[in-house]
Amino acid sequence: MTGRATVLRRLTRWCLAPLPAPPVTLRRGPLRPGVFRSRLRSTRLTGQLGVALGVAFAICFATGLLSHLIQHPPGWFWWPARPVGLYRFTQGLHVATGLASIPLLGAKLWSVYPRLFSWPPVRSIAHAAERASLGLLVAAALFLLVSGVLNISRWYAPMPFFFTAGHYWVAWLAVGGLLVHIGVHLPAVRAALVRPVGEPRQDGLNRPPHPDVGPQGLPVNRTAAGAGVRAAALDPAYRLRVTGEGRSVSLDLAALNRLPQYTAELPIACVEGWSATGTWTGVRLGDLVALVGADPRRSSAWVESLQVDGAYRACTVPPEHVGDPLTLVALRLGGEPLHLDHGYPARLIAPNRPGVLQTKWLSRITVAGTG
Repeated sequence: MTGRATVLRRLTRWCLAPLPAPPVTLRRGPLRPGVFRSRLRSTRLTGQLGVALGVAFAICFATGLLSHLIQHPPGWFWWPARPVGLYRFTQGLHVATGLASIPLLGAKLWSVYPRLFSWPPVRSIAHAAERASLGLLVAAALFLLVSGVLNISRWYAPMPFFFTAGHYWVAWLAVGGLLVHIGVHLPAVRAALVRPVGEPRQDGLNRPPHPDVGPQGLPVNRTAAGAGVRAAALDPAYRLRVTGEGRSVSLDLAALNRLPQYTAELPIACVEGWSATGTWTGVRLGDLVALVGADPRRSSAWVESLQVDGAYRACTVPPEHVGDPLTLVALRLGGEPLHLDHGYPARLIAPNRPGVLQTKWLSRITVAGTG
């Protein structure tokens, strides 16, 4: 143990040992002393912006992680069906704090900009590692904010990757870098916030619906033509197949309309941050599950679309949603038959779920008991 401690001390001294200073002749341009003279910058301002940005990032990360868990639930995760607008709130908060982080990050970078040109540029191995980690943090933060804005703008062409996966993993990278950064600079931040003596004087939730409102008053992220389901959805031979418990039923649109109909006012809340409420009418998913002899309160449902590919062409509906009376296989919106782009002939609409899990153009429901 003593030998390891000795090695650790030597390694620490090596990392902290001053490196030779570069030639003074290289100190030109923004590296010259006294170049940055703005009195608006101060350690206190930097600390205040850092606290605000840290809070915004923490909320944004927590709500984004929640959205990821809802969309890709591990075995231990549970998400309730009520209140119906909870996901709308959390995802709206995610987008709002993400947008708020843009000016905060810009102001924070402005406040520390002169430090990028401190002399000497690298004082020690530890200082070089800290600067590299800070660069990684800034790059990750910019990636998250830029890709997030592109996503809520529905401009996917500049992103040659699956947005949710890239956003999720880079978020972990950013949060890890942020925690390291906070750990390194916390003493200085605390001192700046509680003891501003000698500092230079310093002068001077639901997001609205997406502007591209689609048919029947609700936005559309993916049209039937874009999903390649137009012909199958309009086919007179369309059937919704429900299987499970050793039984199977096949229902055409007329048969679905003959079943008891219910109406629910539920929001569509998208991961992009917009949300809009519609009045949906259709068959309770629990009633369809009961048709094959399963208990809706103890059954999950694997719901599939006519769409043949795509990350969200199918989803799992857990028992708490299957058994909820507000979970519908919707046939109408606002009293009218579903528009093709809203999922005609039938779509899932359930309380408190992301829009990507409200599967459109239903083709099959597979029921599984949970024991």
